[in-house]
This record gives sequence, C-alpha cells and structure tokens, in this order.
Amino acid sequence: MKGLFFDATDDMEAVFHKVVRADDPPVTVNLQLEVTAAEIPGLFAGYDFVMDDHSYLPTDAMRLCPSVKHVIFLGTGARSYMNPDELAEIGIEVHIIRGYGDTAVAEHAIALMWSAARGIGDMHAAMRRGEWPRTEGRQLTGKTLGLLGFGGIAAEVARIAGGGGMRVLAWNRTPKAAPGVTFVDLDTLLAESDVLSVHLLLNDATRGFLSADRLAKLKPSAMLVNTARGAVIDEPALIAALRAGKIAHAALDVFVEEPLPADNPFVGLPNVTLTAHSAFRTPEASENLIRMGLDIAKRLAG
Repeated sequence: MKGLFFDATDDMEAVFHKVVRADDPPVTVNLQLEVTAAEIPGLFAGYDFVMDDHSYLPTDAMRLCPSVKHVIFLGTGARSYMNPDELAEIGIEVHIIRGYGDTAVAEHAIALMWSAARGIGDMHAAMRRGEWPRTEGRQLTGKTLGLLGFGGIAAEVARIAGGGGMRVLAWNRTPKAAPGVTFVDLDTLLAESDVLSVHLLLNDATRGFLSADRLAKLKPSAMLVNTARGAVIDEPALIAALRAGKIAHAALDVFVEEPLPADNPFVGLPNVTLTAHSAFRTPEASENLIRMGLDIAKRLAG
C-alpha cells in the first residue's frame, strides 16, 4: 500500500519528514498548495490512499481515481472539503483525526476572546497608523463563558477559562459531565453567555445550527467566538445581527468560504476580529497531526 500527501506546504513537508518512521507505508510528498479537480485523477493515479490537508475533493473527480480506497483528512472538518457519504458509495473511506490540536485550538479561542474583549486588534492597527487610541475594554473575570458543544477542545477552553475566573456553562448534544463546568439546556446557554464559544463538528445536523432565531437569544452585549467550522453559523444572519448591534462582537477563525474574500462583509465590520483558520497551527499540533495520519495509514496497511 502506498500513499500520496498531495497538497503539502513547505512547513508541513518539514513536519512530515520530522515524524515519519522507517516502518510507515511509503508516502510521496507533493508540494502543491492548490490542487484543482481536473488535476486529481492524474495526480492520484496508482496510489491506494491520499492525505489531504486543505483541498477540495469533488466526488465526480474521485470517481476517476479507481486505485484510491482511503482519504486521510488531516483534521476533523472533512465535510467542509468533500462528501464522505458519496465517497463511501464509490468505495472510498474517509478518515478524520481528532484530538491532535485540542490545546492549540483552545488557546486560540481564548486568545480571540480576550483580544476581542480588549480591542487589541483595533488598537494595534491604529498605533501602526501613528494613532494613540486608549479605548475601554471588557473585563472577563467573573463573566459567563458558554461552550456550544463539549469535546476535547471545549474541555481545554473550560480549563483555561475556569483558571481565569470565568463561570463556565456548556451544552452538548449528548449528556456529559466535567469538573468546573455546569451543563445546561441550549436556551439557557444562549441567554446567559457573555461569551459563546462554538465547538461543534460540522455535519448535516449542525450545518447552520446557530440560526437567526438562535442568535437572537444571545445578549446584545454577548461576544461570539468560532474556532470550529464557519458553516455551523448562519453567516448572513450573524452579519445582520452584528450590523444591528444585536450581538456586540464576533471573533472568527473559520468561514464558509476560505480564504475569506476581501469583499466579505465580515472584513468591513468594526465589531469583528478575524484570524485565518489558524487556531490549530502550532508546531506541537502539526507534529501530532501528521504522526496520527501516518498511524492511520499504518493500520490500513495491516
């Protein structure tokens, strides 16, 4: 069994060579940031599995890749880039990787939350323009953090936020318990959160989960943080709520369309803090990610 890491960047190639082991299945590393659907059949020919970091895999293109039986998606959000159900129907199994960057993503969510609360992004930009804006920020100690979904990342966010003196609430689609976290129903979570941090996997049940009706249940003073997937939120509804002042601020690392177009409304809104889908990007998380992907390949090879 042989594989292709078909969309490696320079930094991910370096990580790959750092963590690969002699007893791993052979994997060819292809340095190519953007891979088009038209290129896929020729590029994938002869490989049993492919490792996908950030590329779209349309089902019609994958039909033309008879040798490929497995896609190892380097992360949890495969459904943002492919349709695993359709791929399964043509004999291709999609594997995702959980837990590789829980701490990295949690730290980024916390950083977004505090940056938004203190207006750090705006002050930074203004000072680079030679201005001296001494704006008033928001103190988060004693405030309520709501966690929408509770897996490994949310557990890390709860640990950090609890240590910072925040009251932590959570809602999960299946019952859970965790030290220092109070689990509540969804309406209570939305109504009581000063900061709502999104931690839902994207699937058919969660696409558009934060609808206009649910966003309307947040306090006008609430901040929304999303390091999960952009499509979990109804983006037009969020934009409308931000424009109308029905939500105070959004701090977003993920979007329905990525890279974020320069004319996207989020870019021009003053009450939005933006980062470029980078919550998981630390050396530690990247090494875990590639190693766990290779471990999946090793299991597949038997």
